[in-house]
Amino acid sequence: MQIHVENVHKDWKQFTMVNDDAMEVSILNFGGIITRIITPDKHGDRENIVARYNNFDDYIKNPLYLGAIIGRVAGRIQHASFSIEDKAIHLQANEGDHVLHGGSSGFHQILWDVTTIEESDYVGIKLSHTSKEKEGDFPGNVNVTVTYYLNNQNELSIEYKAISDKQTPITLTNHSYFNLSGNLKQTIHEHEITLDSDHFLELDEELIPTGKIMDVDMTPFDFRSGHRLGIGLNQDFYQNKIVGAGYDHYFLFNHEKRHVVNIVEPRSGRQLFISTNQPGMVMYTSNSVDSSQRFYEGEAKKHIAVCFETQGSPASLHHDNLDTIILEANQPYQKTTTFQFGIF
Repeated sequence: MQIHVENVHKDWKQFTMVNDDAMEVSILNFGGIITRIITPDKHGDRENIVARYNNFDDYIKNPLYLGAIIGRVAGRIQHASFSIEDKAIHLQANEGDHVLHGGSSGFHQILWDVTTIEESDYVGIKLSHTSKEKEGDFPGNVNVTVTYYLNNQNELSIEYKAISDKQTPITLTNHSYFNLSGNLKQTIHEHEITLDSDHFLELDEELIPTGKIMDVDMTPFDFRSGHRLGIGLNQDFYQNKIVGAGYDHYFLFNHEKRHVVNIVEPRSGRQLFISTNQPGMVMYTSNSVDSSQRFYEGEAKKHIAVCFETQGSPASLHHDNLDTIILEANQPYQKTTTFQFGIF
């Protein structure tokens, strides 16, 4: 187990964790961005299984939020406003009338403080940041740590911790784009997904949850027994069409299984298990990716990768039938998501 550090862009550093199985995970101190995850396929070929930009400069704006830590609030906040104890809070909109992924002061554009952790059976990268009150017009000073751990069981765990001195919404995630074919050789159509979820949130034309919790039965959103992503990417079902032929929806977990998401890619033989204590997840199938972006491996195009954004839903700020994301003053926030990589 070891960590390598290199200077990659001005004051940016890239930290690469390597385990005894030669699995590698590289992370920037800027945005906490995962730039690559190297794993073997069934033939032993080691390849990158997340999308990354061709140049580090492209991470400055990062319109796709590629590989980044997302916060204070992952997802869309409707009309850039919400209320806490009947007091209206108005935020800086950054996507039409709404706030997307923390707004203009999002954590994806923060230069994080870094502490490295090296033990005999795991290594870690601990990122720390204090988000000041009124950044993006959010209330409260929030101390945040995000720690990436890699062990010899090929598990990458992301531990999110936060504490605020005032009530404030918090829900953090990572926005990595996965493609288990390796080096973006194929689209995600053949990825087979099994998902422990009976329900998902309906979206309107602006991709804002309506508050309606929909049953997955008899829809392309029923992944409980597993099916290919391509089935939904080619569907005429209105919720697939509304996001541009694919998925950009919040699934509510049943938590009846240890691994709430299983992904396999038949050609490579790679498999990914995801477990988390988050209440749900946005699955996003890179519906808006196109050739205006430049990736290091492969072609940037629609359906080239899939995101598994484990998080609470910001729709709870407007709909009380969902678990709240309001963090009370001095109440610890602690969530963990683990990605276990293997071969089937």
